Amino acid sequence: MADVDKALARLGLSLPAVVPPVAAYQPAVRSGEYVYTSGQLPMVDGVLAATGKVGAEVDPEQGYDLARICALNALAAVASIAPLDEVVRIVKVVGFVASAPGFTGQPKVVNGASELLGEVFGEAGTHARSAVGVAELPLGAPVEVELIAQLAPSAKTVLV
Repeated sequence: MADVDKALARLGLSLPAVVPPVAAYQPAVRSGEYVYTSGQLPMVDGVLAATGKVGAEVDPEQGYDLARICALNALAAVASIAPLDEVVRIVKVVGFVASAPGFTGQPKVVNGASELLGEVFGEAGTHARSAVGVAELPLGAPVEVELIAQLAPSAKTVLV
């Protein structure tokens, strides 16, 4: 993880421990060259960093910061499956934003996750994305982020 570690250090960040599942799922699963993460909440040291809806109890700038935390937790989930230096591309990000009625700034909130991934992986961090407004998220979280990462083909992988 040398290059990723350097990028995180440059940002003043370090990879957290993988957030334990709060229900019946795995934080991440690998299928071939891809790692799919479960939705990651903005958990810090086992505690939800904020609760509420963006556009009401949570302002959009705080939502942006919470999405960054979600992305960092997603990277920890990926790292539990494969070294982050094996990531050749972040393929897709899906961000869910618990939104107050009338709030339409979901893309700017989810930019917190997208921009972090770009800062860590450079061009390989650019990705397809959905930013979805929802009524509620687990545990009252304001934001949830999941991603798909493509890994470098291993010598064991046979491409047909």
